[in-house]
Amino acid sequence: MLASGQRVGVAVSGGADSVFLLHALRELAPRWDLRLSVLHLDHCLRGEESRGDAAFVRDLAGELALPFHPGECDVARLCRETGDNLEQVARAARRRFFLGFLEDGRLDRVALGHTRSDQAETVLFRFLRGAGTAGLAGIRPVTPEGLVRPLLDVERSEVEGWLRERGIPWREDSSNADLAFARNRIRRQLLPQLIREWNPALTQTLAQAAEWALAEEAWWEQEISRLAAAHLLVRAPAVLVRTGVLAALPAAVARRLVRRAVALAKGDLRGVAFPHVEAILALAREPAGHGRLQVPGLDIFRSFGWLRLAPPSPGGGAQRFFRLPLAVPGRVTLPDGTTNICIEPLPGPESLRLHSGYNGLMGYLDADRISGSLEVRNWLPGDQYRRVGHSTAEKIKEMFQQAKIPLWERRHWPVVTCGDRIVCTRLFGPGAEFAADAGSQAVLIIRETAGEG
Repeated sequence: MLASGQRVGVAVSGGADSVFLLHALRELAPRWDLRLSVLHLDHCLRGEESRGDAAFVRDLAGELALPFHPGECDVARLCRETGDNLEQVARAARRRFFLGFLEDGRLDRVALGHTRSDQAETVLFRFLRGAGTAGLAGIRPVTPEGLVRPLLDVERSEVEGWLRERGIPWREDSSNADLAFARNRIRRQLLPQLIREWNPALTQTLAQAAEWALAEEAWWEQEISRLAAAHLLVRAPAVLVRTGVLAALPAAVARRLVRRAVALAKGDLRGVAFPHVEAILALAREPAGHGRLQVPGLDIFRSFGWLRLAPPSPGGGAQRFFRLPLAVPGRVTLPDGTTNICIEPLPGPESLRLHSGYNGLMGYLDADRISGSLEVRNWLPGDQYRRVGHSTAEKIKEMFQQAKIPLWERRHWPVVTCGDRIVCTRLFGPGAEFAADAGSQAVLIIRETAGEG
C-alpha cells in the first residue's frame, strides 16, 4: 500500500475510523518516511454540523502539525441536477476530490479509513442487490489510481476501543443514524440480527468472502483481457464481437466477455445487471437473422454474425440522413466525421492501369458522361442501379445482403448521385452508364479516405 518516502493524503471526515487512521499513520510515518497531509471534503449537507466537522479536522491537522487540504461540494444540488441518490453522489464527489490530488501529482497515495465492518456491510449490501463476484469483491484494498485502505483487517469496535483508551475524541455524523439510508439499515438492523441469530463471526465471514472474490477477480481480469484482445473489435464508439464466439464460450466466460464489451463501449457498468447480460447472450445465441436490444446506455444490434454495442447516437436521425454537394475536384466529409469522399481528375485512360492500387477506391468515372452537379447522400430504401458488368439494375439492399453488410453500416452508406441517378456507391462501384473505360478521354477517380473523426 505504502512505499518509503511517499506523500500520503489521509482522508479524514472526523469520524472514529478516519481519526484513528490519521493517528495510526502518524505513529507509523517515521518507520517508512511517509509525508502525511490531511484531506477533508465538506458535503454541505448538515449545515452547522458539517462546518463543525471541517473545523474539527482542521484543528486536528494543526495539533499534529500536518498540512490541511479542505474541499467543499454542494452534494444536494448535484443530486437535483443528476437525479442520482444522495449516497451515490456523495461517494462520487469524494472520489473526484481525492483523485484530483493524485492526478495532479500533489500526492502519491490517498489513505481511506474503511474497516472490516465496512467491508462486511458492503458485501452484504451488494449481495442483496444481486451482484456477481466482481461486486462481492467489495472494497478494494488498493486501487490502480492510488487509493489505499489500511484498515480493512480492523473492525470498527477495535478502532473505537483504541481511541477511548487514549482519550482521543471524534465526531459522530448524525446522518449515520438515519434509517432512510439502506446502508444504515444494514449496519444497525440487518447485520446485527444476522450476527445474533445466524453467525456470530459474520463480519469476518463476509470480509473473507470479499478476499476470496477479489482473488478470483484478479485471475479473471487477466483471462478476460486476453480474450478481449482476441475477440473484441473496438471501432469507437462501438465494440463488435462475433456471435459465434459468444455462443461457443462457457457461460461463465461469455458473461464476463460481454461485461468487458459493455464497459469498453459504455465507459462503465453502471445500471447493467445480470438480466441485461443474459439478454445480450440470448441475442448472440439466436441461430440467424438480425436483432436489436437496448440496455442502460447502450444500443445493441445483431447482424450477419456480429454484435455491435455502442452508445445511442445523439440525434441519430440528423446524422443518418444527409445530402452534401461534391465539387470536381473536391472532397466532402460525411457527418460522422470518419470518412471523406474525394474526387479528382486523372490525366487519361492510361491512368486506369497506373492507379488501380488505390485504397478505398469507389471507382473511375467518365467525366463526359456526367451532365450535372454531383451530390453525396446516404443510402435510401429502394435505391437501385446497374453496376458495371451487370445487365440489369439491382437494389442496393440486395447487394447488402449478398455482401453481408451489417445493418449499422448501411445507415450511413454513401451514395454519389447526379440528379436522380446513382453514379457510384461504396464497395459496389460505379454505375455502368457513368463508368470510365478504355475510350474515356476525361477520367475522374473517386475514393474514400479516413476523416479526422
